[in-house]
Amino acid sequence: MKWHNVEQTEESGWLDLRMGKVGGSSIGKIMANAGKAFGNPAHDVALKIALEKITGARQENSYSNGHMERGHEQEPIARMLYEEKMFCDVTNGGFYDCSEYEGVSPDGLVLDDGLIEIKSVIGSRHFATVKRNSYDPSYKWQLIFNLKCSGRKWIDYVEYSSDFPKGKQLFIQRLTFDSCVEEIGMLDTRMLEFKNIIADKMKLIEQLKS
Repeated sequence: MKWHNVEQTEESGWLDLRMGKVGGSSIGKIMANAGKAFGNPAHDVALKIALEKITGARQENSYSNGHMERGHEQEPIARMLYEEKMFCDVTNGGFYDCSEYEGVSPDGLVLDDGLIEIKSVIGSRHFATVKRNSYDPSYKWQLIFNLKCSGRKWIDYVEYSSDFPKGKQLFIQRLTFDSCVEEIGMLDTRMLEFKNIIADKMKLIEQLKS
């Protein structure tokens, strides 16, 4: 595992570091129905990685929506509120190059042992999180994958909603590496299987007639 102190921008070379790897944003597609056959979303990820491995060029993903743009705009606010609440400084998350097929870009590093993952959400989703008193389950595998790839001891899920009144906009939940050992084992097993899917797609692409 190697950590790169890069900003998450195209100019920094961050996108090139991620090329050909499963990242935090796609691990949920791979872990869906773990123990069963991979679904179409996982196969799409495998094809993207196979093409990047063969061509050495990024497969562009220009998709964006209002929720994604909202997240990028409000992330600095959420980070500032987290720092104030937790009495700490958050530094650049950079990129953890975990293996040939794995790499993650946490939203920030905290002290020597922590990470944060920030999600900026609309009011209805934040209300559901507060009622549940737990992180949004759709991000479970991203959180655990960040722990696995970074080797850090804990990660704070930080959810922010500007729709809520001041003082109630932030939800924080901590996951520790030690509490996720079983799930990390599941990740390792699933990724071994997923590498075979990538290899099969690479073989099929290379066998295509010109």
